Amino acid sequence: MRLIALLCFIIFFNSCKEDHVRPSNVSTVIIEPFITDSTLSIRAIDFNDENIFYGSSDHIGKYALDAQFKINLDNYSTSNTKEYFKNVMTFNDKPHHFRAIEEVNGDFLALSIENPARLYKIYRKAKEPKLVYEELNEKVFYDSMAFWNDKEGIAIGDPTDDCMSVIITRDGGESWAKRNCSELPKAKEGEAAFAASDTNIALVGDHTWIATGGIASRVLYSPDKGNTWQVHDTPIIQGKATTGMYSIDFYDKNNGFAIGGDYTKPNDTIANKIRTTDGGKTWQLVADGNGPGYRSCVQYIPNRGGKELVAVGFKGIDYSRNAGESWSHLSDEGFYTIRFINDSAAYAAGRGRISKLIFR
Repeated sequence: MRLIALLCFIIFFNSCKEDHVRPSNVSTVIIEPFITDSTLSIRAIDFNDENIFYGSSDHIGKYALDAQFKINLDNYSTSNTKEYFKNVMTFNDKPHHFRAIEEVNGDFLALSIENPARLYKIYRKAKEPKLVYEELNEKVFYDSMAFWNDKEGIAIGDPTDDCMSVIITRDGGESWAKRNCSELPKAKEGEAAFAASDTNIALVGDHTWIATGGIASRVLYSPDKGNTWQVHDTPIIQGKATTGMYSIDFYDKNNGFAIGGDYTKPNDTIANKIRTTDGGKTWQLVADGNGPGYRSCVQYIPNRGGKELVAVGFKGIDYSRNAGESWSHLSDEGFYTIRFINDSAAYAAGRGRISKLIFR
């Protein structure tokens, strides 16, 4: 009887696991403009239940997802609108350019790219940002940021010495410390990263993968939230300043995917898509010579067993149902970056807009 009960439990448990994964075959995407502004050039977005956050070429923004009812006692009027805040931070009267952002427990962090690189934190109920990190260096250029949890996060940038720039926080972004090059793999000549979609970093639990690009394009890996590091070679196209990985994502601690190419040759499809099934130790080319050319962002669709991917770039939107082996082109509409809300909808951003994408 105990054996029968155990077998029934195993069958029930496995059937639940299988039901959680929803296989699909996406054939179309519906694009619903959410924010349109010709001045926008957005390569970093994030969201929570209340707001969409973004980083643009001259400001950071927060847009409420739901309208709020307000009463104005000065003129006895009411309104029911969505709040929209823009924050412009400058240095020597020149606006900072933000391509790395993160929402953390309702707060919003934004990192500017160039000298001086500045990282700001905007608290949930505040409108004015707080400067929490600054780095002055002629070579400084930050590309991406991500958080393991509400307290611990990481941002990466191009080398200022002989390693990639890595800064880490352990207190929710209140303070940041830059890792010494003695603690990191040495960068190769011409190795850097691309601030194309804020997806140079992939996190699963304590595991961290960083995609570099340029003359050398490798994966930096940490199993312990940035305390120790390894480095792994990839077969993706490299050798020029404009080649390599532009985006990386992991579905779980074993299965990952990276995409890129050469943005100056966006139709080239040779050696621009790679996949791993062993946690990033080894990588294989997939859809070599087929599927999308240069794309700036790739993301796994949630709850699809690590089989379904969407890639976006200024040449359009593409979908794979078999872990990148083959692809279908869904739209010529161009976007720089995408983040999934659930297994059938996402927010995407690019030049002049943020849109909601519905996959069917």
